[in-house]
Amino acid sequence: AGREIGYRPSRWHRRGARTHPIATHVAHCQGRRAEERERGERERAGAMPFARFVQIGRVALVNYGPEYGTLVVVTDVIDQNRVLVDAPNMVRKSYSLKRLALTDFVVDVPRACKKTTLVKALEEADVVNKFKATRWGQKLAAREAKANTSDFDRYKLMVQRMKKSAAMKRELAKLKKQAA
Repeated sequence: AGREIGYRPSRWHRRGARTHPIATHVAHCQGRRAEERERGERERAGAMPFARFVQIGRVALVNYGPEYGTLVVVTDVIDQNRVLVDAPNMVRKSYSLKRLALTDFVVDVPRACKKTTLVKALEEADVVNKFKATRWGQKLAAREAKANTSDFDRYKLMVQRMKKSAAMKRELAKLKKQAA
């Protein structure tokens, strides 16, 4: 078996190894992945894998395009890839779901509602302020604030950091001197 004409055993076989080291590693990783997948399935045991569904009234954040960073509300589902979205300061339009990031917020509006109904529902639910209070909203606000800083603002921050670092080094030196 395996001794046909032209057969030459690999160097791993000549050394006495039963399988190629890479093949052994791949088999080990595949087994580990299968175990993790089974463990995850046992932990879920009937629980839904997703918490945010594409539904009418779902608030989403535009993550690409001219309206980047705008909070919009899904007013109608066109198909499995596209939805009709609306916001108080934009024209109702079709958006691909790839360009939207769904949030945890849902507004109670009927399908294809009027703009006035949508604005009223958004104000009652106070969605914009609730989103700004979340970690996601705070992170976006911090990113925007950092992007809007001027060169002089960045210089002032650098000087503050240097002063703080120097004060910490002086205090540390005092503590080391007292300990010695």
